[in-house]
Amino acid sequence: MELTDILQLVCGLSLLLFGMSVMSNSLRKRAAEGRMGLFDSVTKSPLMGFLIGIGVTALIQSSSASTVMVVGFVNSGMMSLLQAIYVIFGANIGTVVTSWLMCLSGIEGGSEVTGALAVFKTSFWVPIIAVIATAFLLFSKKEKVKDTATVIMGFAVMIVGMEYMTGAVSGLSENEEFTNILTVFNNPLLGVLAGVAITMVVQSSAASIGILQSLTTTGAVTYGMAIPIIVGQNIGTCITAILSSIGANTNAKRTAMAHLMFNIISALLLLPLYYLVSWIFSLTLGDSTINMIGVAGVHTIYKVISAILWWPFAKLLEKLVTKLVRTKKNKDEKVALVDERILNTPAVAVIRCKELSINMNRYACDGMRMALDALASGDLAQAKIIREYEETVDQYEDQLGSFLIKVSGTNLTRKDSAEITEMMHLLSDIERISDHSVDLLESVEEMKNRKIEFSEAAKKEVSVMAAAIREILDMSEVSFAKNDVNIASNVEPLEQVVDYLKEELKRRHVIRLQNSQCTMEHGFVLSDILTNLERVSDHCSNIAGCVIEIAGHDSMDMHSYLRGVKTDDTHFKDAFNEYLGKYTLD
Repeated sequence: MELTDILQLVCGLSLLLFGMSVMSNSLRKRAAEGRMGLFDSVTKSPLMGFLIGIGVTALIQSSSASTVMVVGFVNSGMMSLLQAIYVIFGANIGTVVTSWLMCLSGIEGGSEVTGALAVFKTSFWVPIIAVIATAFLLFSKKEKVKDTATVIMGFAVMIVGMEYMTGAVSGLSENEEFTNILTVFNNPLLGVLAGVAITMVVQSSAASIGILQSLTTTGAVTYGMAIPIIVGQNIGTCITAILSSIGANTNAKRTAMAHLMFNIISALLLLPLYYLVSWIFSLTLGDSTINMIGVAGVHTIYKVISAILWWPFAKLLEKLVTKLVRTKKNKDEKVALVDERILNTPAVAVIRCKELSINMNRYACDGMRMALDALASGDLAQAKIIREYEETVDQYEDQLGSFLIKVSGTNLTRKDSAEITEMMHLLSDIERISDHSVDLLESVEEMKNRKIEFSEAAKKEVSVMAAAIREILDMSEVSFAKNDVNIASNVEPLEQVVDYLKEELKRRHVIRLQNSQCTMEHGFVLSDILTNLERVSDHCSNIAGCVIEIAGHDSMDMHSYLRGVKTDDTHFKDAFNEYLGKYTLD
């Protein structure tokens, strides 16, 4: 090869890798519109996990990326090892889409291709789609359209890269030295090692398959040479997941090992079987020249057969990797709430953040409900659980808060960006609800230790306010979890009723104090209780108000929104009067 050919080959490979990266990243972002919540269905059945593995990998055009994502899911407790194995089975098949797309660069047909058939030549349709994509990128203001245009542009660049590579090697068909080098790969072991090495270097089995497809245009590559290389390429792609699992927990490492064992054992079984069948039936396929479509076909058949063979033995694979990657003795591993590996797919990262925010809010609300139970009964049996919940919420705030900042720096859609902003604003409100549950518990403990007991009238009044707090907790929790604006719209009116109840209870306490029906000691404890309850309602109002504001205006000017609601909204006034009648003190 001359220097110009080498430069053209390197340029083509660079364009191929760049095009694949652009297309993959844009597809991940575009897929966010579908929320990629399909991963929630993995737990339903192995078949569902398998199909999701195929679908997501076909979407993001990278089995390495999807496998790394699965490693992250296992590391953060979103998925079990066995569930991950079925997803990996599917991911290995989903990656074949790229090899078939690359076959389009081989549709040329020479000068005899004219008329209607000429539209199939890449030299005809690639410039057209590139111009169309560029026009949408420059002039469209819609984010979805721009993302789709970027996908198309990445695909066009990928095809151009393949054509550059094909042109660079086209002159090698008559090069004796090149032919002699290729004959070395008639040795299956060397072919496998070559496939492993190339894929490890370029960090993409799809790209290494593309390199092999471009070499087939020389006419010097046979099925016998290509098959071992393809098998090796499937092993080499595991390096990305293996590297990603460094520093992860044991199950995440087992997931990466399962991907590796899947491909190694498949190679050890299927490659010898191919040669055995060829020898028994005297097949001449190995001596036949292979083309781009042949490479894609072999790649697909190998992947499908591997998945079929492994399907009944998924649990056996789980046991194998469990033995290969053992849990270290005397090591107490903690499952991370979040895992930075899923940042590669921002849509999934947003889903995970929302899920964790909902869990965090559930802990905070449940802790407050238990504290209200303790206030009503004086029973401190759940005191330890309340404090444990508060510690859990603090852990959520620390880990989730840091992760939300990282997610906000990724390539998000406008909707996802708004949702991340919402969660960042609400973490402190959720955490404060949890703090108030412990504060309320401490008031109950103080009453019990100092043998303070409210009058029957005070007990009844506090129970009314506590009932209002229970309802406002329920509404804010559900509205946040379901993004339900209708439920959220009822929170602020009830919060205003809670404010009224607080002032009214304090006024009635002063009257009892003047009539010597209670003491200042009672007043201090009551003031603490009322303050905690009223502040919980404030935080619930913040949560619900944020849900409404994000849904309605895509902004975060929550205080302006709440001021407007109190003065101008008819629904607010009607709901306020309804709650005022429901939580009457008389």
